[in-house]
Amino acid sequence: MKIAILGGTGEEGMGLGLGWAQAGHRIIIGSRRPERAESKAGEISKAVGKALAGGATNPKAAREGEVVVLALPYPALAHTLAEVKDACSEKIVVSCVVPLTFGGGRLYTPPPSGSAAEEAQALLGSRAKVVAAFHHIAARELRARDHPIDCDLLICGDDEAAKELVADLGRAMGLRPLDAGPLENAGPLEGITAILVALNRRYKVKSAGIRITGLPPTI
Repeated sequence: MKIAILGGTGEEGMGLGLGWAQAGHRIIIGSRRPERAESKAGEISKAVGKALAGGATNPKAAREGEVVVLALPYPALAHTLAEVKDACSEKIVVSCVVPLTFGGGRLYTPPPSGSAAEEAQALLGSRAKVVAAFHHIAARELRARDHPIDCDLLICGDDEAAKELVADLGRAMGLRPLDAGPLENAGPLEGITAILVALNRRYKVKSAGIRITGLPPTI
């Protein structure tokens, strides 16, 4: 499968791209700077030993991808989605975006729509199938492929088939996917990220995650 990762040159996007490339998927790293995207794609291809990644502008990546992943900083969301709206029509769009503000003040502030994922759905229109996922998988864990990722994958969305495809992408990384309900639950899902950031700071680690107890090991 061709997976486009918009804003994919950051740590989270690179970690996701590496994990999926190792599972055999083709990766298109999107960026405002195509030369940087190409450079980062080269790092992924080198790491997996196969030419499975390429770089492009965000609009071109969105056009070429069968699935589009949003690994953007929240302030870039509206501008980027305006550029890729047509390209995302009828596609599954995975939002990993969290409205975090570093450097003082409130760390997490949900947007008026309730969540970044719901905002993405409104910006892209009803023909895109937005799924919220991968917020709680630390970038460091995504890139450290020498051990299993000790974290569950919580997924929200309104399209059952879209959620199942995203669950499969999680399973490809060794994650246990859990259906956390409709897209309107994405706000609490995104907010957990702020808790994980606080835990990382408090305990001086970089890999805090979340696991749900009381459920079967595999679902």
